[in-house]
Amino acid sequence: MMIMKRLLFLVSVCSLCMVGNSQNYQPEKHAVVKSDRGDGRLLSTYAIVHEMLKDTHPQYAYRSGMSAQDFTQWQDGVRAAMVEIMKFPEIKGQPSPVCVKTEKKEGYILEKWEFYPFPKSVSTFLVLKPEHLKGAVPGVLCIPGSGRTKEGLAGEPGICDKLTEDYNNPKVSMALNMVKEGYVAVAVDNAAAGEASDLECYDKGWNYDYDVVSRFLLELGWSWLGYTSYLDMQVLNWMKDQSYIRKDRIVISGFSLGTEPMMVLGVLDKDIYAFVYNDFLCQTQERAVVMTKPDKENRRPFPNSIRHLIPGYWRYFNFPDVVASLAPRPIILQREGWTVISVWCNLLILLVENRKMRSFIIIRSLLIRQLEKMWSTLMKDWIQRPISKRSM
Repeated sequence: MMIMKRLLFLVSVCSLCMVGNSQNYQPEKHAVVKSDRGDGRLLSTYAIVHEMLKDTHPQYAYRSGMSAQDFTQWQDGVRAAMVEIMKFPEIKGQPSPVCVKTEKKEGYILEKWEFYPFPKSVSTFLVLKPEHLKGAVPGVLCIPGSGRTKEGLAGEPGICDKLTEDYNNPKVSMALNMVKEGYVAVAVDNAAAGEASDLECYDKGWNYDYDVVSRFLLELGWSWLGYTSYLDMQVLNWMKDQSYIRKDRIVISGFSLGTEPMMVLGVLDKDIYAFVYNDFLCQTQERAVVMTKPDKENRRPFPNSIRHLIPGYWRYFNFPDVVASLAPRPIILQREGWTVISVWCNLLILLVENRKMRSFIIIRSLLIRQLEKMWSTLMKDWIQRPISKRSM
């Protein structure tokens, strides 16, 4: 009995000490990573690796003052680095894509296709074609964001109730919007989401488990972005083979997470005509450097989930560098519906210093109704017009 009382006393004392330490802990005092030693050396592993990150200077960061020749060489370097880190496999002998379902809709045809990117694998995509096509028209490859699906992009219910989005919302149905404007729209799923997800239909719904797949791929020396971009590249190549799609007018529209494979495909395939970037754009490395303030549980944040991690990415470039390398092809940048004519980060420098390398950048608002008609007209004109006749 005496031993039990002593144990309870010790537990109580320890609990009080822990509470006391928790109450004395102030996250703001640890917001800046610094050494408390006179020689400035760091003991914390986090602090040491954080310093390594600060000292990392991407090899292909955009450099102001590049000549046209230097810019072309820099683009080639970005492309070679992207090929290296994406690690696309060379798989031959797979069956050709097959149309497995056709449905007539109001003013357009909806098709479901299967393709076979790996042995023992099948993937799917949706095609929305204007009902009365007269010759080839521009095609738009639509890539969804986190928790979104190709069905939502097409304005269709999900493959099961738990995966059904607010598909009647025009802010969601990107592909449906495109086909209504007279373009062929192709909608894909991201890897580990939608029809390509695992058990989410039974429980999680939109809360897709990207993390396990991402971990496996990293262990295999690949990445989630490399995998999903490889699949999207197969669909892009299929689009080029369709007689009703203009090969010189293929556009990629990525929403949120979908902007990442959009950037990859844009770098690797110089034939893509233009891009719609529906997300914010920032220096991801800089964001990781400055996000150091711990939370109330004494944990420092990490700015990205594991599906965004690509080994070697920051050694070569950041997102704005990659977007800048897409010039002179047109880019529409859009985020959360705020209307501003703007050029972000390195793109601003690119446009000012290299007048021959122009990217057409418009951020449009979904909140201001008066601009909707103007946007539709502008989009049509923009896709149809040759680059040589386009002006800022």
